[in-house]
Amino acid sequence: MQIRIANEQDAEGIASVHVNSWKTTYRGIVDDDFLQKLSTADRVEGWRRKLANMPEDEQLLVISDEHGKVYGFMSYGTEREQKIPHAGELYAIYLLEEIQGQGWGKRLFARLKEFLQTRGYRSLSVWVLVGNKAEQFYRYMGAQELKQKEIVIGRKRHTELALLWGSLDQIRSSS
Repeated sequence: MQIRIANEQDAEGIASVHVNSWKTTYRGIVDDDFLQKLSTADRVEGWRRKLANMPEDEQLLVISDEHGKVYGFMSYGTEREQKIPHAGELYAIYLLEEIQGQGWGKRLFARLKEFLQTRGYRSLSVWVLVGNKAEQFYRYMGAQELKQKEIVIGRKRHTELALLWGSLDQIRSSS
């Protein structure tokens, strides 16, 4: 298995990981009806467009095997709300359950940190849904809570947390 920059041929694999990770990660948090309606086929074209038009200030990495099967991905770039000067944002990180807990998240974070540092970013933020076990991982990696907001998924209200690494040096190393 390897971490590499995603290409357009990865769109279906990314869509599959995205949907399957949502179904396992958010089980018991988001309505089952909403999760059951998620479809890889509905997501593929959006990922194709994203990969074909990737801005220079963003990067999308995949974890894949030697045959190109995608097991996880991470997407990041400039902080989208533009409220924190010189800040990067982790847009998404999803790993299939079968590779979670094996250090892949830490390795992805090392690549994210390197990308942001070479572009002059000084800090990093991420939004995480309350109840998502990734919150503990982000805190372990050095993030601190910045703020909260309410969002709607399906027809249900949820709380989302903004977590911040005030300095990229606060990101825990993968060693």
